[in-house]
Amino acid sequence: MNENKTNINFYPGHMAKTKRLIKEKYDLINIVYEVIDARIPYSSKIRDIDELLKNKPKILVMTKYDLCDKMVTDKWIKYYENLGYNVLPLNLYDNSCDKKLIELTNKIMIPYLAKLNNKGIKSQRIKVAVIGIPNVGKSTLINKLAGRKVSKVGNMPGVTKDLVWLNTSSNITIMDTPGILWPKLDNEEVALNLASMTSIKIDVLPIDKVATHILEKLIKYYPNILEERYGIKKDNNYDIIDIYERIALKIGALLKNREVDYKRVSLRIINDIKDEYIKNITFDRID
Repeated sequence: MNENKTNINFYPGHMAKTKRLIKEKYDLINIVYEVIDARIPYSSKIRDIDELLKNKPKILVMTKYDLCDKMVTDKWIKYYENLGYNVLPLNLYDNSCDKKLIELTNKIMIPYLAKLNNKGIKSQRIKVAVIGIPNVGKSTLINKLAGRKVSKVGNMPGVTKDLVWLNTSSNITIMDTPGILWPKLDNEEVALNLASMTSIKIDVLPIDKVATHILEKLIKYYPNILEERYGIKKDNNYDIIDIYERIALKIGALLKNREVDYKRVSLRIINDIKDEYIKNITFDRID
């Protein structure tokens, strides 16, 4: 990973409050679903999550697996499994994704359920905390598990604001939590990756810097997407200004004096990932 330093403070009050409330509910939690984005499996993992949840059993739920570059993301799956994580990649549009997660949860919680059974406790519900950074699909996942719309769904960070318990049709009770980050985004690569996937608000970083970061990733790893989406062929040596001009002409993003509307082009590039026109990408690299 690129370790260039930056100093971005993005820690809204509700995030600090969420961490405090999770600590208060610690003893009620049986297992944790730590939700990360398969396109940024390193950047989207909460830095201090293990300090917050100590030795609770965890499942690393890798959402948006249908949008990632599977060859690259699968290396991250092996990496986390080698660290001892239970990893489950999911396509949230797959109708069976909730069943896969419930099955793995019950498998991991066999000792806990056996203990309840030995004590003669009939109600054997498993209490799950669903935790992750903003906009990784937590609400969609919860709605799948509940079998109905119980959590607001949006593709902008900060939709969920409160910590609430939700029943599901299975033996699982879910604690939904707002998206949380760590106090300082001090790694520029991580910050730009998060912004590229709209996990931090678009105004936290200059949008032209985020869009340029996306273009640089596409140039380096996915030149075919540049050609398919924007008609940018390799023969122009991938000059960023030239790419902006070509995209501007393609989408009509020109000002009155025929100059490039850089803001509009930047927004189009960012929104093309947000709206899933650009997919089969993974920005974090393990080698």
